[in-house]
Amino acid sequence: MKFIVSSTYLLKQLQILGGVINSSNTLPILDNFLFELEQSRLTISASDLETTMSSTLNVESTSTGNIAIPARLLLDTLKTFPEQPLTFVAEDNNTIEISSNHGKYALAYANGNEFPKAVSLEDPSKTVLLGDILATAISKTIFAAGNDDLRPVMSGVFFQFSNQGLTFVATDAHKLVKYTREDIKANQVAEFIMPKKPLNLLKGILAGSEEEVTIEYNDSNAKFTFDNSELICRLIDGKYPNYEAVIPRENPNKLIIARNQFLNSVRRVSIFSNKTTHQIRLKIAGAELNISAEDIDYSNKAEERLTCDYQGDDMQIGFNSRFLTEMLNSLGSDDVQLEMSLPNRAGILTPIDGLDEGEQIIMLVMPVMLNA
Repeated sequence: MKFIVSSTYLLKQLQILGGVINSSNTLPILDNFLFELEQSRLTISASDLETTMSSTLNVESTSTGNIAIPARLLLDTLKTFPEQPLTFVAEDNNTIEISSNHGKYALAYANGNEFPKAVSLEDPSKTVLLGDILATAISKTIFAAGNDDLRPVMSGVFFQFSNQGLTFVATDAHKLVKYTREDIKANQVAEFIMPKKPLNLLKGILAGSEEEVTIEYNDSNAKFTFDNSELICRLIDGKYPNYEAVIPRENPNKLIIARNQFLNSVRRVSIFSNKTTHQIRLKIAGAELNISAEDIDYSNKAEERLTCDYQGDDMQIGFNSRFLTEMLNSLGSDDVQLEMSLPNRAGILTPIDGLDEGEQIIMLVMPVMLNA
């Protein structure tokens, strides 16, 4: 088995695939990349059993074969090379020899047949969308997903596809984000929960991509195909909570404010908040928003006044500043609207501008009880 490939081309693909590999694996074979050569087509795969990703590269070769090469050692070696052709030759003594312009390097390889096979999807449904749209949907929602092992369904992003549009939802019970695209339709109704790890990989690869991504899915797995790559992952099993039930419908108190000004103010004031609760207080009356925080244990306190556009009753409401900061950070708009009903009901944050046609986003943040 022998092939020649550009060092930087190979490194770029391997760095993407390397994101799949766990730092500690139960199966030693998973510490390797699987190289499958079919003449001038080299397919490289990485897996953690839950997620498997592969990329196909064009190389110079007339041979076939498959071997598993240690991922860390190969990546560390490739990072040191300037752009040049590298020749890989698998020797009979279970080593693969890499020849560069300046030297030779031998790595022990494992039998490629030991590498776990990726699952094939039986009778999948299919949806196609642009890579950048998928990356945006992931980045707008993933930060709101939970980390609670006891509630695995809330540790992923809920995909809802229908002929009305695509909806992506994430929540950890303190905050919730619902991102909708009405300009893209699926031909079949489907719902599934995607885990965070493959979503973070896709987000990094597809941001800004004008390539189409084909998503195939059934009850247990999803497969994303784009460029010369495919990613297959196991879905999170379980029923997603009825998120529509927690979104309050009647919110007569509406606050409109410049996002950056609001975000910077919340950031500054929250430095003085209690380090356990991160509680800040919003006091709204007329066209004035008063943001304050205090940490009684250390006698720290801060208060800022901002002008805003407000329709509704005077009110005071408390929020966890970290949740509010995350939400404001992920919105790209100039102005945002915060809708509220009562101090003990969730607030709804939406962007006023900056959305594409057919794009909608609703963020919901639970209040914290204010100490009088």
